[in-house]
Amino acid sequence: MRDLARFLASGRGKRDWALTDVYDVEAVLVGSPKARKRRLVVLGQFFRFARSRRIVLVDPSHALTARGPSGFTGATLTLDQQRVLFRRWTTGPAVHPHEALLGMLALLHGASSREVKMLQASDLDPHARTTRLGDRPHPVALDPASWAVLERCLAHPEAQRTENPHVMVTRQTKPGRGPASTAYVSHVLDACGFPPRMIRCTRLLDLVSTMDPKLVAVAFGMDPEGTLIYLADHVDAGRLPER
Repeated sequence: MRDLARFLASGRGKRDWALTDVYDVEAVLVGSPKARKRRLVVLGQFFRFARSRRIVLVDPSHALTARGPSGFTGATLTLDQQRVLFRRWTTGPAVHPHEALLGMLALLHGASSREVKMLQASDLDPHARTTRLGDRPHPVALDPASWAVLERCLAHPEAQRTENPHVMVTRQTKPGRGPASTAYVSHVLDACGFPPRMIRCTRLLDLVSTMDPKLVAVAFGMDPEGTLIYLADHVDAGRLPER
């Protein structure tokens, strides 16, 4: 109730419970999807009480279900945050090459952590400056900034004097030929403060919102239903194109 009251006052400019509508309640529930069921029970109890005392005329939570929306509800980066990360990974000399590689490929090319960790030197075409990523049907053309980050990663000391074919080589994988561990990759971006999934979803959301979702699905080697979720329900303010 505290979160809803604060949201109504600061986000909606409403200072009367009677002005609350179903979209206000849904907006608050979306913020904590794991607690949706518990929060909806509490909100329902309050609005039934408020209606019995004539504080509100209708219960705005009545039509909502505990299951919640099926569309994308995750957090995304703002444009300013994206600019900060881009500068960090292209101009920050102290940034680890693995962080810059995963970050840039996720930010500009929507690459997943698995696609990056499985990337091998044989997937690269230096002349065309393209690379194969995961199950994508076509090579991905890399911009100059991404290619420079990739070259920096290949020149990293841990990637030298090793027979490991992967681009992302760690101390543990240097003696062998296997990819970096999932645990290692999941923490590569810890220093920048944003998880890989959030950065990748930002790029996918932008592409799906401005292009045909089916074309995005084909380009990324995804199931069409996997891109359609980015067209529905709640996304962070400012992420959808202005109309």
